[in-house]
Amino acid sequence: MVDKESDQNGAILISTFSDEKSLIALSKTVIMKKRVCACVSYTAVKSIYMWDSNLQQQENEFLAFFKTTSDCVEKLKAEIKNNHPYDIPEIVVIKMSDVSSEYLNWMYKNTHKETTDV
Repeated sequence: MVDKESDQNGAILISTFSDEKSLIALSKTVIMKKRVCACVSYTAVKSIYMWDSNLQQQENEFLAFFKTTSDCVEKLKAEIKNNHPYDIPEIVVIKMSDVSSEYLNWMYKNTHKETTDV
């Protein structure tokens, strides 16, 4: 449990994936095995970007929001980078400036291995 005096907070890491299968596999790893992420929300998107001096249009991509606690951000970034299908994965961190104590405590319980009563 996170107390009110703690500097612990939440963060959302954003990344895009070329396929749903790799996104789901990574999500299961970071939530269940590594315990560095409490929740992953994702949706299908389309992207337009430059790659090797050519304009690319990706019709079937998945935008993922990895929700975690601030002390797990670096470990989660490493897991995403090391297990991502892209050569240069998008990894954007947004610090939660205002999050309910109930949600923060839920994230904390789900990202710290010593806690098993989820």
